[in-house]
Amino acid sequence: MRTEKLYIKGQWKDSAAGDYFDVLNPADGSLVGKMAAAGKEEVLEAIAAADQAFEEWSNLPAQVRSGYMKKWHELLQEKEEIIARTLTAEQGKPLEEALGEVRSGTSYVEWYAEEAKRVYGETIPASSSPKRIMVLRQPVGVTAAITPWNFPASMVARKISPAIAAGCPVILKPAEKTPFSAVEIIKLAHEAGIPKGVIALLAGSAELIGDTLLEDRRVRKITFTGSTDVGKALMKQSADTVKRVSLELGGHAPYIVFDDADLDKAAEELMGVKIKNCGQTCVSANRLYVQESVEKELVQKLSEAFSKIKIGNGFDKDTQMGPLIDGDAYRKVQEHVEDALSKGAKLVTGGEGFHKGDHDQAGYYYKPTILVDVTADMKIMKEETFGPVLPIQRFTTEEEAIQLANNSRYGLASYVFTESLNRGIRVSEKLEFGIVGLNDGSPGTAQAPFGGFKESGLEREGGHFGIESFLEVKYVSISMK
Repeated sequence: MRTEKLYIKGQWKDSAAGDYFDVLNPADGSLVGKMAAAGKEEVLEAIAAADQAFEEWSNLPAQVRSGYMKKWHELLQEKEEIIARTLTAEQGKPLEEALGEVRSGTSYVEWYAEEAKRVYGETIPASSSPKRIMVLRQPVGVTAAITPWNFPASMVARKISPAIAAGCPVILKPAEKTPFSAVEIIKLAHEAGIPKGVIALLAGSAELIGDTLLEDRRVRKITFTGSTDVGKALMKQSADTVKRVSLELGGHAPYIVFDDADLDKAAEELMGVKIKNCGQTCVSANRLYVQESVEKELVQKLSEAFSKIKIGNGFDKDTQMGPLIDGDAYRKVQEHVEDALSKGAKLVTGGEGFHKGDHDQAGYYYKPTILVDVTADMKIMKEETFGPVLPIQRFTTEEEAIQLANNSRYGLASYVFTESLNRGIRVSEKLEFGIVGLNDGSPGTAQAPFGGFKESGLEREGGHFGIESFLEVKYVSISMK
């Protein structure tokens, strides 16, 4: 069992109150360790340290900030297995999948180490000869980063990297269920020599920490990944101090398979995006729309593949899918399946779960499940399930598929499978989603903009787009008379 502390002003420390909370392994409810819980005193201390560090950090040459980040990247590569094992212990996903997540996060550190040197300004032709117009891009200031439990390593790196590359100190609030992955990552940032105050780690009550960060005018920016409802609440609270806000929120991704698609590829790619992390991802294929003439064949391929998935503890070598994060997640999956079946859906495979261990909030598993004859009025076609359940609805025409896919308040990721280039481009342009995987079930990468339309969020993470949301634009008008 491990015991970890908070990271404030370059030091690991207990909270003044001496409070700790338990971190459980979702595979069986066993105790992974105890994490120090920050109180208001620690939050204010972290804000003050970040505010103090801002001037010096932001004024460092970009190459110097980049150098710190490159060292951090090297250490992350060296210690990737330690981070991955920590991730599996507290989050549950298979170890090989956890290692892939760590590498994904590490790629963002590498990318933004270089992007730090590419924050460009502009000159604009003036309207009169004695004038010059200059545009500067400068860091927005102290940033609060709030990360989720489903990707507790990659989200930490993905949020901190562009912020510190731009010159913004970051106060990190990891999810209470999964703080230890963040601890391992921040330990390496400390080892890389990133100056004190530039990064802080505060674990504990989301309400207490979040409210304190949002109320403080020294915090200029909030970046959050999580549910749409929480994101809306953060937007409302941020309005009082007019903070800059980046939100990566819920998704309800449609996966459209046309009759001219390579069905083997469509099935294989879907398995990856659906079973990954037990379906607990914001870009998971939540709604499969298949053209009626190939429905039977595709369902058969998927049913065979789903039934062979090995479920278990993420540390077992043959495990392909781990547990749901907790009992509430399990009950939500059950509710969605039962609602669909009560309204006429038919079960192809799965449809049941099981519980391991004695803890009532951990050790929950659900078998990969396929439902057919699904209709739009079912909860599973309107709400994000966050579990390994695939509802299938058939369609007839291209126009119908687009209409069904867009009929959602969410607009994060979507997927289209067709061998027609014309159709692929046409449908991609009409889908109201920030990400389209065209014959691609894994479109995420460090150099591309990740984010959604509608109620799936604001701003983008990744690529040069990701650093822009941590920069202010300043216009300088120079009179030379």
